[in-house]
Amino acid sequence: MLVTREEMAFDFQGARLDPVKDKDVIVWAVQQFLYGEITGVQIGHWLYNAPDLESARFLARQAVEEFQHVGNFLRILEILGAPPEKATWSVRFLATGLMGGDWSEHVALEMALGEGLVLQAFYAMIDTVDEPEIVAILKRGVRQEERHVDFGEQQTRKAIAGRPALRRRLLGLALVSLWGVSRLEAFMKKRLPMDHPALKRLPDLVRHSVRIAELRLMRIGLTEVPISSLSAGRKLALIAEAYAGKLALGLLSWVLAVLLFPLRLVGLAGPKRLTDTYLSDPLIVRGGRLGPGAEDDPGDAGEQAGPGGTPAGHGAAARA
Repeated sequence: MLVTREEMAFDFQGARLDPVKDKDVIVWAVQQFLYGEITGVQIGHWLYNAPDLESARFLARQAVEEFQHVGNFLRILEILGAPPEKATWSVRFLATGLMGGDWSEHVALEMALGEGLVLQAFYAMIDTVDEPEIVAILKRGVRQEERHVDFGEQQTRKAIAGRPALRRRLLGLALVSLWGVSRLEAFMKKRLPMDHPALKRLPDLVRHSVRIAELRLMRIGLTEVPISSLSAGRKLALIAEAYAGKLALGLLSWVLAVLLFPLRLVGLAGPKRLTDTYLSDPLIVRGGRLGPGAEDDPGDAGEQAGPGGTPAGHGAAARA
């Protein structure tokens, strides 16, 4: 990743969350995580629209991992004796409402930025929850989340290279995502007991997470200065430009869909997908055999807990 674990670390000053006394707080957090992992279904859309075979292979593995995480969080709720419940509006807005409209938006906003924020929350839970099995489950998931973030960072760098207009659009949309994070902070202040030694640090944690997000966006190349240093007028201009760009692209896509509809009925003039381009794909051209992917890690096999707490090995499935 472009931002290290050490840089992302937050000091809770020794404060802990007890699984009995603070059960409601931990349950609420896990319910938010559970919704985020359920949005793994959205990967299917990006797998279908993957720009190359390497990306498609990564997404296929990510989909398996996200649904393993669903089982992991169900297991944590089982440990705590609590049922799954609906996530808060802010989390649903960030995870689904801001779903990318194209590949560049997906890798920048959902994977690099969004999963980066989730990873920050994972680290916070690991550092504060005083329950060994829950912490062990979270630690197993962290390594996978780190890979997802790294993939998003590298793919975003590739997407914006030599494209300043796209760079500005993604930055404008990132501003909206970070606004959503600030709304989540406001909800937590109302929903959670802020006199708790760990929870009273949440506002500082959110500000730290936003700073880390800014650092990640700078290292990716979306901005040369911290977002916090931009004036309100500059931020509004970036957001307006971003949504104007999305609107223009949407209208163009709609017009083309109407004009090309007769041709698409007979299988012509459709978008190019891997089934059309695979013979020229770099992974195919470099020798005609895939072999093990760079993202494959045999050490992950069997490390995720299923819904009942039993290991859910995924080595073969992830490589299928």
